[in-house]
Amino acid sequence: MKKLNIGIFLSLLLMVGLCSCGEQKSNTKLVLNEVLIENESNFQDDYGVHSAWIEIFNRSFGSADLAGCLLKVSSQPGDTATYFIPKGDVLTLIKPRQHALFWADGEPNRGTFHTNFTLNAATNNWIGLYDSGKKLLDQIIVPAGTLQANQSYARVSDAANEWEVKGSSADKYVTPSTNNKTINSNAKMEKFEEHDSVGIGMSISAMSVVFVGLLLLFIAFKVIGRISVNLSKRNAMKVKGITDKQEAKEKKLGEAPGEVFAAIAMAMHEMQSDVHDVEETVLTITRVKRSYSPWSSKIYTLRETPHKK
Repeated sequence: MKKLNIGIFLSLLLMVGLCSCGEQKSNTKLVLNEVLIENESNFQDDYGVHSAWIEIFNRSFGSADLAGCLLKVSSQPGDTATYFIPKGDVLTLIKPRQHALFWADGEPNRGTFHTNFTLNAATNNWIGLYDSGKKLLDQIIVPAGTLQANQSYARVSDAANEWEVKGSSADKYVTPSTNNKTINSNAKMEKFEEHDSVGIGMSISAMSVVFVGLLLLFIAFKVIGRISVNLSKRNAMKVKGITDKQEAKEKKLGEAPGEVFAAIAMAMHEMQSDVHDVEETVLTITRVKRSYSPWSSKIYTLRETPHKK
């Protein structure tokens, strides 16, 4: 009964672990990432129209669903506009570390990612993102006069705390639906190359990893072999009814000579490698004559068919 309870408990733990490893759809990691208010010649929507847009970024490593969330915009006190992100669109599920772009064109009939409000470049624009329970996830205020045409107000990098104006220089360009900052180099690799240009350190590190791995394998096989031998001795002692370990050691219970293991290994090798004697493929049939008695012959036990006259 105790073993059964332990098994049930371990099964429940395994199920919880598998469920936790599945794809997460929590939207608590959604943030406003970039905003462009005056779009003259920047990115176009699916209708070929230049409109203001709002970028949302999923900073988590699990999927987050925007369905049912709210986008709110206010340029003056009391004039808050709310856009309810419809449910039923599979594109509202943002994959890990990916973006979603909403067009602030006041044309919600054009699709899920077209809002019912617009942005005003002459005033401050407060933008808030709420979840389906009307809990504030993120908010940002784009000050009036900060952005010129085709410039965006964005985080320095995805989900970073600092914001900056993009589009004013070549190194700070507008990035709709993509990373706010493109990394073209690896600082760790460059630092390693600076201190180890020949590669001696890399070689030593690689050989050390291999040596440590082989050492761990040796220890693991040594421990497993010892455990298996002890279990074999214990089973042999149980079968023979011996409780004294010294007596079992003298009788060499559970021990097998090396020749036995060598023979077993050789047999397994031959079986897996199909190594065996090649026999001739000629089939020879030889007739064997045996003397028999009529009393044991089946011919004389059969009933003869009567002759017709």
